[in-house]
Amino acid sequence: MRIARYTHHGRRQVAVVADDGHLYPIPGEDSLVDLLHTGHLHEAATGALDAPRGPAVAGVRLLPPLDPPTIRDFVTFEEHVEGVRRSIDKSAEVPEAWYDAPTYYFTNPYAVIGPYDDVPVPPGSQVLDFELEVAAVIGREGRDLTPGQARDYIAGYTIFNDWSARDLQSREMRVNLGPCKGKDTATTLGPYFVTADELEPYRDADGFLRLALTASINGEVVGEDLLSNMSWTFEEMTAYASRGTWVRPGDVLGSGTCGNGGCLAELWGVRGREGLPPLKPGDTVTLTVEGIGTTSNTVVPGAAPVPIPPARRRTRERP
Repeated sequence: MRIARYTHHGRRQVAVVADDGHLYPIPGEDSLVDLLHTGHLHEAATGALDAPRGPAVAGVRLLPPLDPPTIRDFVTFEEHVEGVRRSIDKSAEVPEAWYDAPTYYFTNPYAVIGPYDDVPVPPGSQVLDFELEVAAVIGREGRDLTPGQARDYIAGYTIFNDWSARDLQSREMRVNLGPCKGKDTATTLGPYFVTADELEPYRDADGFLRLALTASINGEVVGEDLLSNMSWTFEEMTAYASRGTWVRPGDVLGSGTCGNGGCLAELWGVRGREGLPPLKPGDTVTLTVEGIGTTSNTVVPGAAPVPIPPARRRTRERP
């Protein structure tokens, strides 16, 4: 099933998206995360199809399908890592440590926006980029899971655009702590939450979801890849995320950016920047994932940065 969250006449609602493009509201539900916590998503969604039909998708504003409590963003495409490192240092190779485990960082759940919302330029940035990903959404609470167990803990999937201010990110990561304001302004989720069973026909013999991925800027295709080019499955990522800690309903696990043009930074590493400028106000980024749908966000001017003083040089006096 495809689940949408939307606003219509000032009211938020969670609904099943029917094949005819109409919405069937799930009675009393305005939060997919709350619905996942009940453990009765399928029953509620199936029941909604027997209820009165709601508005058409085209007549409402789609919200992000959920407000996740946490977002882990992985980096599972070797081609992406290779390309981005070349954009920084032409001689750089994929670090050996990358092959050891599916590394991730936590990003800002308050930055989540809808599939067709505008994206403001992050304050102080001149080098805005998109990143084409797919995200798994956790549906059950668990910890120290095996990959085999983890499949039953993934409730569904959605498109994930990890908007990145590359100039801010490059500078702040010199501190060796990870991205900060470079990843803090917007993360697109949508257009729908697609239940895991819906995508099972796309699973290959190795356990990967073979979904076609396409990225376009202003109608021109700049990237195409297959989700099955990930180096770890979502089940393996979920197991790693749960090692020594909890995953809970609504947690989002991003695949990391796909290869072959999944972001501008990778293309800059392969082709250089000629003809591929950073995103600017007025540019529209459209991402399509087979079996899930399409998001399309337009860049708009952002706020000016509020001045913050540099660090003070201290005397290191002691009491």
